[in-house]
Amino acid sequence: MDLPKTADIVIIGGGVMGASTAYHLASRGVKNILLLEKEQFFGQGATGRCAGGVRYQFSTEINIRLSLISLPMLERFEEEVGQPIDYRQCGYLILLTNPDDVQQFQYNVQLQHSLGVQTDWLPGDEIRELLPMMNLEDVIVGTFHPKDGLADPNSVVMGYINAANRLGATTLGDVEAIKINQESGKIVSVETTAGKIDTPLVVNAAGPWAGMVGRMADIVIPITPLRRQMLTTTPLPEIPSDFPFVIDFAQSLYFHREGEGLLTGMSNPNEITGFDQEVDPDWEIAHLESATMRMPLLEQAGLLSHWAGLYENTPDAHPIIGATPISGFYVCAGFSGHGFMHGPVTGKIMSELLIDGQASSLDISELDLERFESGRLIKEYNVI
Repeated sequence: MDLPKTADIVIIGGGVMGASTAYHLASRGVKNILLLEKEQFFGQGATGRCAGGVRYQFSTEINIRLSLISLPMLERFEEEVGQPIDYRQCGYLILLTNPDDVQQFQYNVQLQHSLGVQTDWLPGDEIRELLPMMNLEDVIVGTFHPKDGLADPNSVVMGYINAANRLGATTLGDVEAIKINQESGKIVSVETTAGKIDTPLVVNAAGPWAGMVGRMADIVIPITPLRRQMLTTTPLPEIPSDFPFVIDFAQSLYFHREGEGLLTGMSNPNEITGFDQEVDPDWEIAHLESATMRMPLLEQAGLLSHWAGLYENTPDAHPIIGATPISGFYVCAGFSGHGFMHGPVTGKIMSELLIDGQASSLDISELDLERFESGRLIKEYNVI
């Protein structure tokens, strides 16, 4: 398909944020939408390399409220969009071994309860009974919410892309934005590797690359890329079918069922900011040593696959959603590892901002870009 000469809205980034925004705009009747993805296929950046987790268990009201709208949208996804997404509500079980974390999570659970998220507080002995295949002697307590779980990132992205196309949007892969032009503080066009598009509106949904896209419009967007890696194992028949998404919070170590085996990952606290998406073999060894200590069964498994992806981190681990000082230039990025699960509601909110001039699904004013200069940071504790 040839690059259009004009578009009412150009969306840069073909992951879950861009795809959801395109779909929700198209579903509101906007026709002249152009989504650009620099890779050949959609959703192959940060979205396609994530663990697929979705959860209600957060420590700030805004993140919990985003989940309260977004996760039910994933439950309805196949009915609304026409694409199965393998949504599995296996529950997140967060293990706490540090007394300071226990105190913070007591507050988190109280907040969740006040907003209608009925997270369970489980004593260590109960958790050890639930997971006899794991070494959990040092676990003090844990939190569990049964409607947390997993969905397939590629299916969500392609569901939105295909539905947006059916509604008249244009979505192009293998086209990279290289310059954003403005006149008198207003967006006028986007230059790409395939040509120039005249447009008054640009949505920066570029995930870990959102800072680079911001610089094209002379806007500083405080989003930094950070490598995270994970692996899957060959079959482990000893893992029960109802095994939850287990997180060893102090170690940022996690496990969940993937096919007949396990997916496991662990965040490297010393990871250097950058766009490197190659697997670090030294960290993989360190990860496997910690994972095997928790789950001795891993000694019996083989390596099926491994990969690395990028978190798009902001200074307060909350996203940036909304307008910028450049008229017509919007941002929805910086979800700090939580983007996949909040993609549905964020695309809906972006459609409201662009069409109606304000968000009606949720008050997201505290997620503005300006908060970083004015010092209104809102720190998320539950970051894995």
